[in-house]
Amino acid sequence: MALSRSARLGVLVTAAASFLAIAASSAPRPGADGIGDPYFPQLGNGGFDARHYALDVAYNPDTDRLDGRTTLTARATQNLSSFDLDLQKLQVTGIEVNGRRAHFTREGDEIRITPKGVLSKGRDFTVTVTYGGVPEPLGGPIVFGSSYGWMKTADGVFVACEPNAASTWFPSSDHPSDKATYDIRITAPKGLTAVSNGRLISTHGEGGRTVTHWRESRPMATYLATATIGKFDVKTGRTPSGIPIYVAIDPVLAGSNSVDVYGVTAEATDYWSKIFGPYPFEETGAIVDDMPEAGFSLEVQSKPAYSAVRSESTIVHELAHQWFGDSVSVEHWKDIWLNEGFATYAQWLWSEHRGTASAHDSFLAGYNSRPADSSFWQVKVADPQRDTMFASAVYQRGAMTLQALRERIGDTAFFKLLPAWTKLHRYGNANTDDFMRLAEKISGQQLDDLFQKWLFTTGKPAL
Repeated sequence: MALSRSARLGVLVTAAASFLAIAASSAPRPGADGIGDPYFPQLGNGGFDARHYALDVAYNPDTDRLDGRTTLTARATQNLSSFDLDLQKLQVTGIEVNGRRAHFTREGDEIRITPKGVLSKGRDFTVTVTYGGVPEPLGGPIVFGSSYGWMKTADGVFVACEPNAASTWFPSSDHPSDKATYDIRITAPKGLTAVSNGRLISTHGEGGRTVTHWRESRPMATYLATATIGKFDVKTGRTPSGIPIYVAIDPVLAGSNSVDVYGVTAEATDYWSKIFGPYPFEETGAIVDDMPEAGFSLEVQSKPAYSAVRSESTIVHELAHQWFGDSVSVEHWKDIWLNEGFATYAQWLWSEHRGTASAHDSFLAGYNSRPADSSFWQVKVADPQRDTMFASAVYQRGAMTLQALRERIGDTAFFKLLPAWTKLHRYGNANTDDFMRLAEKISGQQLDDLFQKWLFTTGKPAL
């Protein structure tokens, strides 16, 4: 059947509109200056996917100066005319894209980079940034009111960057949804030890300095990267199951703590491998530094970093994060209970394993110790807000949620759920809805009421 003239015109108009729409969508345009995280809108960057960071940093403890050269390999997710990287305070002296000098401007913590040609969608490119200066730690209410990020110590530096301080020492797409692999080379004065993520590739001297090369071959969120430098006593070996282990302890702390960090790390890594699924990284370990001003520890990927606060319970918490937070990372920071609630629940499971208290008893102790009018119950765990994202409720009520879930669906389903979660999202990102769906799938139960009561509602839930 032949089309009428008006119908043919309609087809032509539609085709033209489709062509223009396709052309517009493929036209080169700037990448977004952030991924749009509700808590940190300008963290991370749009228009590309980070693939690999090659970090080369040199640090002088006498002057606290850092000189760095970072090469990021990324894949364009759109046709890019320009793109951003996150870098705080440090001075940029030059940028190259695919080996050619690129124009750049700066506005606050954002570096806008304009390459000489369009970066085509689906193609890999490299950007190399040369920079230097004195890194400044961040402070404020977010992390327990203390400083975090690049923190000077008596003999070096303690680097612990959650949630937004990786960009205090290297240019990056500084958000956990944009994970990459890493090669980290650290140059420091001779006599100091530089510890980072993954496995040690090489160490060699250059005059009065030592260059140490670490490689993290598994995807890692930026905030989990470290370049901690100082005097350390190092012990290496393997856990009873055969996982390589590297533990570095500041000699100032020798004999100051009754906890066997090496022994507990080895034991807990193997135990969590049975409960949560295979250990996700090439090496386990610990960095224990004399940094009491920090007042916190962090689940640095492959080697949790501990300040002056150390205990067996802290160690098992940070090691549980290797599964919950490091391998399976949050999609947005509001999902932080998926990290902290799970790691706190791991402490309860450890007490159960040790025979000191059941998880049920730990649940009741926390529940009964807080009256209904306590501010603890006014935090919405599934969306705790930026400045209270590390509130105790995120940890404790998050753990209570998991115990309530365990008691609803039973041990068989619950202990099937945990390794299924870490396997499904291994080296990736996930959110609260993802966890709820998986819990319902594995248990075969409708669980909306339980999650609504424990995660999305303020007030003390009735038991």
